[in-house]
Amino acid sequence: MPSDLRRPERTYTIRQLCNEFKVTPRALRFYEDKGLLFPGRDGMNRVYSHRDRARLILILRGKRVGLSLAVIRDILDLYKVDDTGAAQLAKSVRKFREQIVALEAQREDIDHAVDELKAAVATFEGRLAQVRPDLLPQATDYDSAMRARLDGAPELVR
Repeated sequence: MPSDLRRPERTYTIRQLCNEFKVTPRALRFYEDKGLLFPGRDGMNRVYSHRDRARLILILRGKRVGLSLAVIRDILDLYKVDDTGAAQLAKSVRKFREQIVALEAQREDIDHAVDELKAAVATFEGRLAQVRPDLLPQATDYDSAMRARLDGAPELVR
């Protein structure tokens, strides 16, 4: 088919991609500076191809799961080397498995930190209940008495 009869490839403006993916123009320019996106130019305007849009989807997914931009770039660049995608898939599997291990370790660290904080809160609430129950969020009776005192009501004797 002659090239002049084909439908032109869909392009996107920086604003369209920003709106669609909830990113800033600065982020897109940053990805361009890092060699992740390669928009064309129409005068002074950036023009993003369907390929750039697909790369942006992969960049944002990679970031969401904690991959570094260097790893994302390495994976994306493999598509140029092997257009069957086999090398890209193999590297992706390896990097994704590494990230799963890292995220599971982080989750374990977070779970331990949450448990430590819960224990500390219980200990501190116990101490506060003895010395200053007015500082406890659930001490509504004491809070009411303190508010009454601040409002000028006589202090209640227990």
